[in-house]
Amino acid sequence: MARYFKAHIGWMLFAAFFMLHALFFISCQEGGDAGDLLGQWRMKGSDTQYLNFSGKIALFRDNRGNQVFGNFQRVSDSLFIQCCSIEGKQFDTLMVEKTFGFTPFTNIRVKIDVLDSENLVLSKDSQKWSFYLY
Repeated sequence: MARYFKAHIGWMLFAAFFMLHALFFISCQEGGDAGDLLGQWRMKGSDTQYLNFSGKIALFRDNRGNQVFGNFQRVSDSLFIQCCSIEGKQFDTLMVEKTFGFTPFTNIRVKIDVLDSENLVLSKDSQKWSFYLY
């Protein structure tokens, strides 16, 4: 009988350790490299423009279902985004460059002026983009 309980306690401890390890790993991977940028940011003054960050992926999207993906990297107070058009549509470039105002499509470089729990302000030359966490 004692052997029976020892065997089951061992398996229960192993299962508990495995589950805790898995939960810790999943929770650490949720935002990945996004850090303070993690989440959905809505452009101030717009009901249609959103910029999402998760892991190493940036997503430009509007409320009509249009979206453009890019890889991003944050280095100190600079943000680098390389967008890509999965289907090679000219609309994707126009959406990022004209609707959002970020150029050039394949090599966006902006400065992070403000980044806190509610606001994100990006700038390049004389342009500024203000977002709030949505």
